Amino acid sequence: MQIFHRSTNTLAKVTLFGAVAFIALATWVFMVLDRSPYNTRQDEILNQPVPFSHEHHVRGLGIDCRYCHTSVEKTAVAGIPPVATCYNCHKQIWTNSAMLAPVRDGYKNGKPIEWVRVHDLPDYVYFNHSIHVAKGVGCATCHGRVDKMPLMRQHATLQMEWCITCHRNPERYIRPRDAVYQMDYEPPANQIELGRRLMTEYQVRRLTDCSTCHR
Repeated sequence: MQIFHRSTNTLAKVTLFGAVAFIALATWVFMVLDRSPYNTRQDEILNQPVPFSHEHHVRGLGIDCRYCHTSVEKTAVAGIPPVATCYNCHKQIWTNSAMLAPVRDGYKNGKPIEWVRVHDLPDYVYFNHSIHVAKGVGCATCHGRVDKMPLMRQHATLQMEWCITCHRNPERYIRPRDAVYQMDYEPPANQIELGRRLMTEYQVRRLTDCSTCHR
């Protein structure tokens, strides 16, 4: 005796295929959203106490990265310049500018400018600026062409998949140490060959184990 109608077989197949298709679609939507600027904050301009322009200071005035980020070659953090560094110039130029009031007030009151962090890695991620600089990773490789940014923004996704791409193939990104701070550096035609030679010279390893960044 047949309990279910024959059409039930078709319904069951459609339901199963539909469930698989729904799960696949949901997974795809999640992956797209996870990589989207909505989640990564890539290219998002954040409101700052002072609209500092890297384009003006780096490209226009030719100020070296290390003038402000003094600890980039020595410690894990690049460092944020004290207000005195800003005031050193602006006590002589743009002295009455309204947008520079936080600089003048901060210097007089001994209080640092409360910048909004642009590149904010999760607390469970360890990143060391000094080791990357020493191994020939240029500032622009991670931060983009800051000399073309009127206002600072996050150039890359900063997601693990982005980091792993470089850690698996460092020869694609390594440059000579004397070009680390050069914003307009262009990889040569023989970048892979050069990168492999620099990997040997700078003792660069392909670090992809979890403990490298998650300590």
